[in-house]
Amino acid sequence: MNISHDTLQHFNAVDAYPTRLPDREQITPRRDPVLWSDWSEAAPISRDEAEHYRENGYLVRRDMFSSDELELLVDTAKRLRDTDADKRPADFVTEPNSDDVRTVFRLDEHSPLFARLAADTRLAGVAEFLLNDRVYLHQSRLNYKPGFKGKEFYWHSDFETWHAEDGLPRMRAVSASVLLTDNSSTNGPLMLIPGSQGEFIACLGETPDDNHESSLKAQEVGVPQPDTITRFAQHFGLDTATGPTGTVVFFDCNTLHGSNGNITPDPRSNAFFVFNAVTNRPVSPFAASKPRPQWLANRELIQPIDPIAGRLTRG
Repeated sequence: MNISHDTLQHFNAVDAYPTRLPDREQITPRRDPVLWSDWSEAAPISRDEAEHYRENGYLVRRDMFSSDELELLVDTAKRLRDTDADKRPADFVTEPNSDDVRTVFRLDEHSPLFARLAADTRLAGVAEFLLNDRVYLHQSRLNYKPGFKGKEFYWHSDFETWHAEDGLPRMRAVSASVLLTDNSSTNGPLMLIPGSQGEFIACLGETPDDNHESSLKAQEVGVPQPDTITRFAQHFGLDTATGPTGTVVFFDCNTLHGSNGNITPDPRSNAFFVFNAVTNRPVSPFAASKPRPQWLANRELIQPIDPIAGRLTRG
């Protein structure tokens, strides 16, 4: 069934997930599918993988890249991280108490290689299937945890922030995390609560102006209460998305996740690409006075990706 542009705009303008409540935290059932497509033999993932994603809110895929491709990605990520401090633009975020790079946003704009990776069928093609729509990049970033001093990322749902502060209407987005170092159980890997994608946690506390200026270093607004995390963990359990360099982790926008600090000698580095359905483009923020900057939340360059097959090459 074709939906008119006006009908879609009206649908997306309705706040299906009120959050940043002034006096309470509230948990409600999800109102959107997790897996938007019906599986078929033409799908880019297996039936078992599709069901795992639907039930758990994430999917881990390995052995998707050649050693030459991984060498290119790792070398390019290192050059970005090593950008001189006086040459870093605003989308380079440092650790809370040092000049060490924590996150590089707009990864696809800083690097043609990572722009090509974002459009690869191994990422964008899978995202199209999971969301049953054409996709564009809502956000891209390189997350880095240096050995001994990489800080944690506290438990959160990405969708809660993207809905409250960016205006993403519905849960029709997926992140693809490409591991650029080995991620072990000890060096601060992505942790997830499988099954949590089925509940929306409306967080306590109104959004301060320019909240992103502090939340990117240490998020305090838009995070669940500790008692809630405890209940979810006791009910659903915890999992870690570990694997060798080149592993790809797809996780639903509402899956609760976080990561510990890294006090091992082994650095941890991952490239993230947030694919949003083109029919889920952002509207006005639902719980903030103004949208976050363009480098955090793409509102202006919503170009559907044409997935590209083939090897990554230097060029």
